[in-house]
Amino acid sequence: MKFSVSIFAEGDREITLEEVVELADAVAVHSGFASGAGTNGYGAQIIVEAPSSDIAVDAALVIFNEAVRTAKLPLFEIIKAETMSEDDDWEDGIE
Repeated sequence: MKFSVSIFAEGDREITLEEVVELADAVAVHSGFASGAGTNGYGAQIIVEAPSSDIAVDAALVIFNEAVRTAKLPLFEIIKAETMSEDDDWEDGIE
């Protein structure tokens, strides 16, 4: 099953647009995108294939941490990791 995993890290300095672009480039291969320019943190949404939400988060954290190193971002504390499965997304659209 595919999961969209949103991860956010927060720290002690403002993140530049250039840094977010580097992070976005690093997660793009995983159908991801990044955010955080002008804030004291950065985040990414990453698509992973996994049998459960917990395993999806674990897999996405590995990808996220690699992307942070690739982008040469400061290592901030991860404060949030949320998942949405493709089934959850579909169910939300039904009224």
